[in-house]
Amino acid sequence: MLQIAVTGKPNVGKSSFFNSATASKVEMADYPFTTIDANKAVAHVRSPCPCHELELTCNPRNSKCFEGTRLIPVELIDVAGLVPGAHEGRGLGNKFLDDLRQAKVFIHVIDASGSTDEEGRPVDPGTHDPLEDIEFLEYEIVMWMYGILNKNWTRLIRKIEAEKLDIAKVIYEQLSGTGVSLENIVDAKRTIVDDYSKWNEEDMIQLVTNLLRIAKPMLIVANKADLPTSEENIKRIKEKYPNVIPASAESEIALIRANEAGLIDYKSGDNSFTILKDEELNENQKKALEHIKVNVLEKYDGTGVQKALNTAIFQLLKMIVVYPVEDEHKLTDQKGNVLPDAILVPHGSVPRELAYIIHTDIGEKFMHAIDAKKNMRVGSEYKLCNGDIISIITS
Repeated sequence: MLQIAVTGKPNVGKSSFFNSATASKVEMADYPFTTIDANKAVAHVRSPCPCHELELTCNPRNSKCFEGTRLIPVELIDVAGLVPGAHEGRGLGNKFLDDLRQAKVFIHVIDASGSTDEEGRPVDPGTHDPLEDIEFLEYEIVMWMYGILNKNWTRLIRKIEAEKLDIAKVIYEQLSGTGVSLENIVDAKRTIVDDYSKWNEEDMIQLVTNLLRIAKPMLIVANKADLPTSEENIKRIKEKYPNVIPASAESEIALIRANEAGLIDYKSGDNSFTILKDEELNENQKKALEHIKVNVLEKYDGTGVQKALNTAIFQLLKMIVVYPVEDEHKLTDQKGNVLPDAILVPHGSVPRELAYIIHTDIGEKFMHAIDAKKNMRVGSEYKLCNGDIISIITS
């Protein structure tokens, strides 16, 4: 299951974001280090299910389907708050940087209102610049990875020269466990001087910065977007960074709870809700819902929570959804389940790679595949498309 790390400094709404995205009960409090251990839970990204266009009733196994929308599980890791100097062990230090190792993408939750300082302590709204928080977090992660790469670097250089080793492979081995691939490293070092023996600290930090942006892209969630001081800050953040989602995690939680209580009709990711039991709402609840409607849903086209998950998986990681089946005519597995599985694969994947994701034995015995929608055979080099229904034929 793909892992998303929810990161950021203390007291910006990370646990609220995690809570609303996963429906888990994580402690939420207005002080630093509420989260002491990394919390893990399942969230869902959303994609149109083929059952709708094919007018079928599906029987999902590894996912859920709600009114023609497939909910595909991903794992969220709620990493405790980082503070400046974390890569040197400050605050809760390297423990939390280690928690980021296997995540494929980062969601960086920031306090867009500027009402928490660099340590996560409450300050007057608008008195802290959230742009500083974005810069500090990237710096901490870069310096953490640089520390791993720089360890024994002189000895490694001598070994590379003596044994005529590939520099990219040596870096890959040195960074093993951080979740980066050899291809990521080859891409990251393209802009660095070719003669690695002349690399200085600046070159190595640039290499790691490139690597981080390629291997572990970051989405900025500008939380507390409904507070008065947030709007101008969000404009400034969007001018500097490409991947920014305004959000209000507390609004999402409030809507989920009201929906569970039967007071409103609301589905996560929607940009509106319908009041079902107006007579059971008190004045404070009505005001709160009106505030969310005007200052969050209408202003930002939703609370931003579901949009952040989908953006992280489908845009930053460039994943697509493919539906493997055994019977290409009935679109079922061997037990008769219709469209049983929805699998996230990287854009550009081919059927053989899908086969290996399903099971190693299927990959090794792969012969060709059938596009069930078009009822035609496709070869091993066919580029899978989002929403494809594929039957793998083995030897």
